[in-house]
Formats: sequence, C-alpha cells, structure tokens
Amino acid sequence: MSRTSTRRRVLKVLAALVVAWLVVDKAASVVAPEPGVGHWRSAEGFASYRAAYDAVMATLPAPTRVHDVATGYGSVRVYEWAAAPDAAGAGPPVVLLPGIRSGAPMWGENLTHWSGRRTLYAMDAIGDAGLSTQSAPFTSFDDTATWVEHALAGLGLDRAHLVGHSFGGAMAATHALAHPGRVASVTLLEPVMVLRGLPASTYLWSALLFLPVPQSWKDRALAEIGGVTVEEVRERTPMSVMIDEGSRHYAAVTQVPRTLTDDEWRSLSVPVRIDIASDASLAGGDAAAARARALGTGPVTIWPETTHSLPMQAAEQLGPELERYWASHDG
Repeated sequence: MSRTSTRRRVLKVLAALVVAWLVVDKAASVVAPEPGVGHWRSAEGFASYRAAYDAVMATLPAPTRVHDVATGYGSVRVYEWAAAPDAAGAGPPVVLLPGIRSGAPMWGENLTHWSGRRTLYAMDAIGDAGLSTQSAPFTSFDDTATWVEHALAGLGLDRAHLVGHSFGGAMAATHALAHPGRVASVTLLEPVMVLRGLPASTYLWSALLFLPVPQSWKDRALAEIGGVTVEEVRERTPMSVMIDEGSRHYAAVTQVPRTLTDDEWRSLSVPVRIDIASDASLAGGDAAAARARALGTGPVTIWPETTHSLPMQAAEQLGPELERYWASHDG
C-alpha cells in the first residue's frame, strides 16, 4: 500500500478522534462552568508532543516564513508558503483553519497542490494542541472569530480566502459572519455543527472514550465514529502519534460550535462554498447539504466515497477545483 493511501486511511481514524474529543470538551464545559485557558500539563508532555509535531511538519513542504502573531486571546503560530515569483497577480492569499487536535500539519496532502500558485497561511488554533498559546479564556465559540480577525490583521491581510475543515470550518463560518470585511470567500470542508448538530449515536459511542472500560471497547467506539475498522484505529503513523500526544498532554478549554440560524446563513455577505462527505459525515451529510442548498449559500458538493477526512481524501480533485473557485472571487 502506498504512503499516500496509508495516510488517508489513518486520517479517517483521526476524524473519529476529532469528534470524540469535541464531545469530551462539550461534556467538560458543562461540568466546569468557570472558563480557563488551554495549557500544557507539563514541560515533559509538551516536549513529547513537540517531537511528534516536528516529525509531521518535516513531511510538509518547507514554509517560506514562520509567524507568531499576537491577538487578544494569545499568540497564533502561522506558517506561510509564499507564491512563486512568476505567480504575480495570483490574487488574495488563502488562510487554512484546522480541525480540532490537527493543527497546521493536517494540510500536508493539500499544500502540494497549492504551494507556489498563491500565498498560503496555515494556523494552529488558539486553545488547542499546537504551537499557538492562549492567554485569555473564551466565553463562547464566537470568540474564535475575534482571534482569527486579529491574526489576519496582524499578518497584514486586507483580503483572504478562508478555508476551514471540521472545527476549522465552524471557525471560518463564524468569522465570516462577524467579520466579513477581510474575507474574499469561505470554503467549508465538512464543517461540524454549524449546519446540523452531531447525531445522537456519536455522543453514545464517544461516551465510551472517557469511561473506565477496556481499550478494545474504546477502539470499537472510534471505529464506529469514524466509519473505519478496528484495525485501522490501531494503526500508528506520525500524524496519529501527534494527535495522541496532544490529546494526552494538552488541557484544552474548547467552546463547542453552535448551529447557525437560517437568518444568520442568509445574512452572510461573502461567497460561501460547502463540501460534504458522502459517508460518515460529521457535517450532517445529505440533510446538511439539503439545508445549505435551500438557504442558497452557494455551491454545495457531496463528494462520493469520502468521510470526514474529505480534504485529504479528495486532495487531488479539490486542488484545481478550489483554485478555480478562489480565482472566480479574487476581484
């Protein structure tokens, strides 16, 4: 099996981990009413995570620059891949917002299709595992829109195309609603909860992940959530190691995305496209797509034979398609 095929199979499992930890965070927020800030539990834990993070970053194209941008909620780690000198007039840059626990390294499959064509920025989210740091608590998920806006301003970006996957998709939608001024377009890849809440079965399976049950039960739960086999859950790669290290050593205080109202969707003043997986979708599948189409948000695509790890699984097709979409909204 090729390295790319193996990586995409494992990313299906990471989708299960993403939603599982999203559910855990929601439960924790109910139990702990006082907001805090995300932090590393120990220096040793951070060192272990950093080694795993660096191992994944080493598989990505080398960034042109690395930024640590100050915001009202902490410092954002941002990687920049500058457009090639002969790509003059490439249009506004693209800003990539990651899924929970995934950080900037999650975009490895996509960067190879886009780097050089226009300037790209990939961020580690504040309040989540990665190299960003949080200094002020979030009081609602809408606060993520504020730190994203601060980061865009700090990078000096007057206009940018936002692309978000999963949790990052929810961030991108929320930011575009609150701060449309810098947004050229928004691409939402399997955005969680903003169109439709998670199914009840997801919460039931996720409950096993923080109960004192055998590991074999937890492996089965992850398989059911991610639409994969137990064997795939147990497979280890640099990316899965990084996710595990972040989950073990980073104490996140994450606000859960909310489902946007019909009026909020209709009030979006920027171009929006939505891409949804055909199988094991965590964005809401056919029902979410039907709602988006009824609201007239813009292009809505259901990608066949994909799961929540859509941007990695469909990287080859998404590469040129998103470039065409961005170009149509550069002006």
